[in-house]
Amino acid sequence: MANSMHGDNASRPQAAAALEYLSGFGNEHSSEALAGALPLGQFSPQRCPYGLYAEKFSTTAFTAPRAANRRTWFYRIRPSVVQGEFEPLDTRLVRTGYAADAAMPPDQLRWDPFAIPEAPRDFVDGLVTLAANGDAHAQIGIGIHIYLANRSMESRFFYCADGELLLLPQQGRIRLHTECGMLDCEPGDIAVVPRGMKFRVVLRDGASRGYVCENYGAPLQLPERGPVGSDGYANDRDFLAPVAAFDERDGDFRLVCKFAGKLYSAPLEHSPLDVVAWVGNSVPYKYDLRRFNVMNTVSYDHPDPSIFTVLTSPSDTPGTANVDFVIFPPRWMVADHTFRPPWYHRNVMSEFMGLLYGVYDAKPGGFGPGGASLHNCMSAHGPDLEAFEGATNRDLAPERYEETMAFMLESRYPIQPTPFALQASELQRDYLRCWDGLGSRFSGA
Repeated sequence: MANSMHGDNASRPQAAAALEYLSGFGNEHSSEALAGALPLGQFSPQRCPYGLYAEKFSTTAFTAPRAANRRTWFYRIRPSVVQGEFEPLDTRLVRTGYAADAAMPPDQLRWDPFAIPEAPRDFVDGLVTLAANGDAHAQIGIGIHIYLANRSMESRFFYCADGELLLLPQQGRIRLHTECGMLDCEPGDIAVVPRGMKFRVVLRDGASRGYVCENYGAPLQLPERGPVGSDGYANDRDFLAPVAAFDERDGDFRLVCKFAGKLYSAPLEHSPLDVVAWVGNSVPYKYDLRRFNVMNTVSYDHPDPSIFTVLTSPSDTPGTANVDFVIFPPRWMVADHTFRPPWYHRNVMSEFMGLLYGVYDAKPGGFGPGGASLHNCMSAHGPDLEAFEGATNRDLAPERYEETMAFMLESRYPIQPTPFALQASELQRDYLRCWDGLGSRFSGA
């Protein structure tokens, strides 16, 4: 069953009924909001049903291998070429890729949660870049942002030509209105919007905060399971795509575009979310992180965090990701004779962490929901003094980590914090002090 949001429904999105979805990761889905709107047997007939326009949306090269090829055909009321000329828009605190003239210290960094401003800000106005790496022009690396919003996007729409967007709400539910339909997300869910897809963000609980990973590289995919076998980790069926829902409104709208690291805005006289039917596999999707099937040790030692990988963007080096999206969800810890938190380590991969809710076991204090940390390539890190003391002295009975959801963005490229992030009042200037007290405990001669 398809949804429509034309007419009065368009002005009351929060009152809409529970949404329906299509199930499966990377599937060739099809959906139509009006019966018979989807051409059968071909993609571009001489005349489309209902007088619609056929438009192909490709997020990989035409000649990409079939298994990796991503494209969707839209059947829309107006083609995307019907818009005004783009004009530069102030990029404010949005940054892209490495900045040659900016600092990239090897220090361990951590931030308190960022406050949501009182001044009116929608999702685009509220985007702030904390860190980035790589080169969006060369399609490698990532941007790491937070959004701090207190109003919905009513007359503005957005697309990002520099990369696909992984959204992680941390405070407040959001509804994404996309060209393919609508997705509802709450803290604990993620949503992925393909590179170049137009959407707007509606806040369902007032002020909202969350994280955004802008992936310049290969589209996110499910990691291989290897010896785990045919099940486990994130299962394909739990990824949900929207059903067709077209917005037929005319009015005074703006289309904001992020292209080559800059923001631009163009006038529109109609909503660009006017897709009545679609078929393809380049679609937005959502996933409930609480459905992740955790694999963990049942004998000894803390396993590598790679076993918690939900999605990965591969690089040209096998097994070394442009970015891995890793979570630390509710799970049992049962390892015997083992220091159960993550061990102290130095890593060739760079790690950015955030906390959606709960407590992170390696940092029970100082790392709050909505906060962040950055441990760059070969920068030593690990449990703080409190976690160390607790882990080395507790009774190793089976224990359940409940109501927690931390995540990590792990990249092969060093991650550069932005000047804003390094100067922010939320930066914990005393973060290094959390390891005070980890002095010599050597009991030898």
